[in-house]
Amino acid sequence: MSQRLADRIRAVLALDPEAPAIEYEGEWSTWQSLADVAAGIEKYLTTAGLGEGSAIGLILRNHPAAIGAMLGVLQAGACVVTINPSHGDTGLTSDIRGLRLAALVAMETDWQRTGVIDAAAGSLGLRVTLNPAQAVPVAGLEAPTANPDRNIAVGADPTAVLMLTSGTTGPPKRIPLSYSAFEHTLTAAGRHYSQNRTPELKLRSGVAIVSAPLVHMSGLFRTLHNLCEGRKIALLARFRVNDFVDLVVRHRPRAVSLVPSALAMVLDADVPPEVFSSVEVVTSGTAHLPVDVQTAFEERYDVAVLPSYGATEFAGGVAGWNLALHRQWASTKRGSVGRPQQGREIRVISIDDGTEVAPGAQGRIEVRTTGGDWVRTTDVGRVDADGFVFIDGRSDDVIIRGGFKITPADIVNVLRTHPAVRDAGVTGLADERLGQVPVAAVELADGRQATSDDLLAFLRARLSSYQVPAHLIIVDELPRTPSLKVSQPGIRELFDGVSG
Repeated sequence: MSQRLADRIRAVLALDPEAPAIEYEGEWSTWQSLADVAAGIEKYLTTAGLGEGSAIGLILRNHPAAIGAMLGVLQAGACVVTINPSHGDTGLTSDIRGLRLAALVAMETDWQRTGVIDAAAGSLGLRVTLNPAQAVPVAGLEAPTANPDRNIAVGADPTAVLMLTSGTTGPPKRIPLSYSAFEHTLTAAGRHYSQNRTPELKLRSGVAIVSAPLVHMSGLFRTLHNLCEGRKIALLARFRVNDFVDLVVRHRPRAVSLVPSALAMVLDADVPPEVFSSVEVVTSGTAHLPVDVQTAFEERYDVAVLPSYGATEFAGGVAGWNLALHRQWASTKRGSVGRPQQGREIRVISIDDGTEVAPGAQGRIEVRTTGGDWVRTTDVGRVDADGFVFIDGRSDDVIIRGGFKITPADIVNVLRTHPAVRDAGVTGLADERLGQVPVAAVELADGRQATSDDLLAFLRARLSSYQVPAHLIIVDELPRTPSLKVSQPGIRELFDGVSG
């Protein structure tokens, strides 16, 4: 199964090697430069015997060299293990050690970080650069140590990506995504947004803007989707309104993608309507899109905003709107995330007894993709009689901050390792721009001293930036349930009157 995706990547890279492929910080890299980085990665992995089932860690920055490296791992048929570069050094090295990788691929800036080379001991180390476009071994890490623990279990459908869902100080939670899952999702997305036309194998004239982190499913999928369709990419290291506006003005795209928090940021910045004069549609996913934000954006910029629904477990999108659906149903289906994409089925199951509910009734969302079983999600929602999906909330306590999922326990566990902390509680507060932000309350151990700033600095060194609480307070005693568990409602009461 992996060969089809690899063949597609090779075919696109070879269409017109000297044509521009990715713009980054005002400079274009060519399809040939991507191919050179990918070929170098593939060569070293193949020579070392690291193919199907080999765990290849990739510190995945928003940079053309990192994209070339990802393509090389996929060409080799190995497994990309995504590693978040926004970890503090302590968290990053702990992550690398815990993963027991067959190889680690990173840019020079990450190989120079404290402890990274030591953490990668026993793995093949590869450094990727863009000028020149290449991959070279890291001194002292020229060959991997033979160890079966460094492999991913191989079945009939090999794993393409172990996708990071939330960063931790130890091994983060990752979801195995197969090569066939990516192939199905790429096909479904292409047909959904091109109104069921199968994309041809050719280079496109348009430019797709990618501002989501590649370590996040939306950024990785959008990048891979556009490259496999032969579309140029304008890549941002991170989303900033001014940088995004510059790309829209210069490249005049017909379609752009913005997460809900980015939509709100554009509105808040009072970006002039003429900036979006070329844009017909704005796709938006990864988090709940408030109807008032969608409506305000459409009215101000005269574009169709197309919400979507997906999950890491399904390698990308599951349901969404396209322009044809928007023209027919936008006024009557506000708040919906659209209809299931081709090859996806969605049903709603009663939370109480597990039976399928009637159209329009609320329950837990389950999804089935081509050839697969029904998969239960943590989302609560409805599917109406016309097949439109509505997501009403979550059945767990996950905080979604600007599209990133944060588990409160991950933050609490790190706080508890601080010598001055007895216990801590974390919950989410509503935030107009990001949807939600985490906040923390901390109870200090007897006789110990620490300030809120001390504890926030401690967290920044050990967590991804989006996991760090927006507010942290120190209390004499944490609110608890009768069973002495820290009470999340009680934590929220401590922050009454505090905005995210």
